[in-house]
Amino acid sequence: MQIEVLSAEKNMVEFKLIGERHTFAQLLKHYLLKHPEVEYASYKLNHPFDKDALFILKTKGAKPAKVLLEVNKEIIADLEDFKKKVKEAFK
Repeated sequence: MQIEVLSAEKNMVEFKLIGERHTFAQLLKHYLLKHPEVEYASYKLNHPFDKDALFILKTKGAKPAKVLLEVNKEIIADLEDFKKKVKEAFK
Protein backbone atom coordinates (compact mmCIF):
# COMPACT_ATOMS: atom_id res chain seq x y z
CA MET A 1 0.00 0.00 0.00
CA GLN A 2 1.18 3.49 -0.78
CA ILE A 3 0.06 6.78 0.76
CA GLU A 4 0.26 10.04 -1.15
CA VAL A 5 -0.24 13.15 0.99
CA LEU A 6 -2.23 15.69 -0.99
CA SER A 7 -2.36 18.43 1.63
CA ALA A 8 -1.38 18.72 5.27
CA GLU A 9 -2.17 21.31 7.90
CA LYS A 10 -1.75 21.47 11.67
CA ASN A 11 -4.82 19.35 12.41
CA MET A 12 -5.98 18.16 8.99
CA VAL A 13 -4.61 15.95 6.27
CA GLU A 14 -5.87 14.80 2.90
CA PHE A 15 -4.22 11.73 1.46
CA LYS A 16 -4.71 9.06 -1.13
CA LEU A 17 -4.55 5.34 -0.35
CA ILE A 18 -3.13 4.11 -3.63
CA GLY A 19 -4.50 0.77 -4.75
CA GLU A 20 -7.07 0.65 -1.94
CA ARG A 21 -10.80 0.81 -2.34
CA HIS A 22 -13.40 0.25 0.36
CA THR A 23 -11.97 -2.63 2.37
CA PHE A 24 -9.05 -1.02 4.16
CA ALA A 25 -10.43 2.51 3.86
CA GLN A 26 -13.61 1.53 5.71
CA LEU A 27 -11.60 -0.25 8.43
CA LEU A 28 -9.38 2.80 8.89
CA LYS A 29 -12.37 5.15 8.97
CA HIS A 30 -14.09 3.00 11.61
CA TYR A 31 -11.08 3.07 13.93
CA LEU A 32 -10.39 6.77 13.35
CA LEU A 33 -13.95 7.71 14.28
CA LYS A 34 -13.52 5.92 17.61
CA HIS A 35 -10.39 7.93 18.45
CA PRO A 36 -11.10 10.75 20.96
CA GLU A 37 -8.95 13.27 19.05
CA VAL A 38 -10.75 12.82 15.72
CA GLU A 39 -13.26 15.44 14.70
CA TYR A 40 -13.88 14.13 11.18
CA ALA A 41 -12.70 11.18 9.11
CA SER A 42 -14.03 10.01 5.78
CA TYR A 43 -13.02 8.81 2.35
CA LYS A 44 -14.41 8.71 -1.15
CA LEU A 45 -13.79 7.17 -4.52
CA ASN A 46 -14.16 9.70 -7.32
CA HIS A 47 -15.39 7.08 -9.78
CA PRO A 48 -16.75 3.52 -9.43
CA PHE A 49 -13.69 2.19 -11.28
CA ASP A 50 -11.25 4.28 -9.24
CA LYS A 51 -8.62 2.23 -7.42
CA ASP A 52 -7.48 4.93 -4.98
CA ALA A 53 -9.41 6.05 -1.90
CA LEU A 54 -9.19 9.77 -1.11
CA PHE A 55 -9.13 10.27 2.66
CA ILE A 56 -9.72 13.34 4.81
CA LEU A 57 -8.81 13.38 8.50
CA LYS A 58 -9.42 16.34 10.79
CA THR A 59 -8.41 16.22 14.43
CA LYS A 60 -9.36 18.32 17.43
CA GLY A 61 -5.80 19.61 17.64
CA ALA A 62 -3.60 16.51 17.65
CA LYS A 63 -1.19 15.93 14.81
CA PRO A 64 -2.91 13.75 12.19
CA ALA A 65 0.18 11.57 11.73
CA LYS A 66 0.24 10.81 15.47
CA VAL A 67 -3.44 9.83 15.40
CA LEU A 68 -2.91 7.61 12.34
CA LEU A 69 -0.03 5.81 14.06
CA GLU A 70 -2.08 5.28 17.23
CA VAL A 71 -5.00 3.92 15.22
CA ASN A 72 -2.61 1.68 13.30
CA LYS A 73 -1.42 0.13 16.58
CA GLU A 74 -5.02 -0.44 17.66
CA ILE A 75 -5.92 -2.16 14.37
CA ILE A 76 -2.87 -4.44 14.65
CA ALA A 77 -3.68 -5.32 18.28
CA ASP A 78 -7.28 -6.19 17.40
CA LEU A 79 -6.17 -8.33 14.45
CA GLU A 80 -3.69 -10.19 16.67
CA ASP A 81 -6.46 -10.80 19.21
CA PHE A 82 -8.76 -12.07 16.47
CA LYS A 83 -6.01 -14.37 15.16
CA LYS A 84 -5.55 -15.80 18.66
CA LYS A 85 -9.28 -16.41 19.07
CA VAL A 86 -9.55 -18.11 15.68
CA LYS A 87 -6.69 -20.45 16.58
CA GLU A 88 -8.36 -21.27 19.92
CA ALA A 89 -11.75 -21.86 18.30
CA PHE A 90 -10.40 -24.29 15.70
CA LYS A 91 -8.12 -26.44 17.85
